[in-house]
Amino acid sequence: MLSCIRKLVRCKIARLSPESENETERARVPLIKKLGPGLITGAADDDPSGIATYSQAGAQYGYGLLWSVLFTTPLMIGIQVVSARIGRVTGHGLAANIREHFPRPLLYFIVTLLLVANTINIAADLGAMGDALALVAGGESEIYEVLFALVSLTLQIFVPFPRYAPILKWLTFALFAYVGTVLVVHVPLQELLLGTFVPALSFDAHYLAIFVAVLGTTISPYLFFWQASQEVEEQRATPGHEPLREAPEQARSHLARIKTDTIIGMVYSNLIAFCIMLTTAVTLQAAGVTDISSAAQAADALRPLAGDLAFLLFALGIIGTGLLAVPVLAGSAAYAVSETFRWPIGLGLTLAQARGFYAILTVATVLGIGIDLSGVDSMKMLIWSAIVNGVISVPIMGVMMRLAVNPAVMGPFVVGRRLRILGWLAVAVMALAAIAMFWLM
Repeated sequence: MLSCIRKLVRCKIARLSPESENETERARVPLIKKLGPGLITGAADDDPSGIATYSQAGAQYGYGLLWSVLFTTPLMIGIQVVSARIGRVTGHGLAANIREHFPRPLLYFIVTLLLVANTINIAADLGAMGDALALVAGGESEIYEVLFALVSLTLQIFVPFPRYAPILKWLTFALFAYVGTVLVVHVPLQELLLGTFVPALSFDAHYLAIFVAVLGTTISPYLFFWQASQEVEEQRATPGHEPLREAPEQARSHLARIKTDTIIGMVYSNLIAFCIMLTTAVTLQAAGVTDISSAAQAADALRPLAGDLAFLLFALGIIGTGLLAVPVLAGSAAYAVSETFRWPIGLGLTLAQARGFYAILTVATVLGIGIDLSGVDSMKMLIWSAIVNGVISVPIMGVMMRLAVNPAVMGPFVVGRRLRILGWLAVAVMALAAIAMFWLM
């Protein structure tokens, strides 16, 4: 009897505890509401330029590079968790942390390369979106490109962040179009399993270039900057939330959320990449269509081989994911540049409060339109942009890992052994792939 009374008293005290009430409330939150920066970042990774890279890999090498998607998934999860934790723990984005703890020339070098690569990616994405809509609805792709850019800028500049973030989250569901394309084509099981679990390695220079491009479009610098900054945005937009260095009592729930959010986002991202590569391997490579230079071209080539439904799903997926990716590309560049020069930053601020931030965001998008309208073949620059991302990821990830293990930066929240292994393994893989490619070229 006495033991029963004690149990009842403990339960009563637990119910009265504010911390217990908070934990209970957090447990009741639906999973979709717990997802945010990680899910959006993962989905933005499958942008139209990424779709073109995965399509090219599938069209040229069939099932031979499917293993690369499985291989990169844990590396991508590890490095993105590191970036998110840096943002949440310190209350600042990556560029601000690099500025405080590394030489300025290194910061300027990294941010300049990021800005150039992102601008080229924006051009490629807008071009692919315009081409895709022109294939579906007819009309001039150039007009559609300008309209997509204006829609993106309007949402980012004039819609408050608490209302804008859910729009980005729901846009992630556009990627399910690529799961649909797999369901409407015939996939040979034996080739699928061999390509996924038995790496078909080759030391051919072109194979390695495509492999580095796949790595570069999967583990991309703009994703690091975006997810870290979005953690900062969400922390600042939520009353009572503080950087974890200043509010360690909030660490348990937020670090758990970051882990869940990032794992789901990166697995989702790589599942879609796998579906794109598999679809083009089954259809385009099998039919001898191997010269793919854009996502829209891949969609058009699918029509006679896989039918109108596969074509429509593939094309609509390009438009949907482009609407998500262009703001992420422009936004990550704006965060990096603004933090470098200590400008007010954030989608949570108005245009009057953060003129420099929104100016960079606008310039990157407008330059992307300019590249498309000037007649420059941005799609041919696409594979090189992915390769550049693969190469510049190495020093950026190295810097991130140095930040993540530094108690002066992270306080008591330095990353643990597992994340250290995954993070440094990702750095090593990217470095070895880039060195091998340049050696053979």
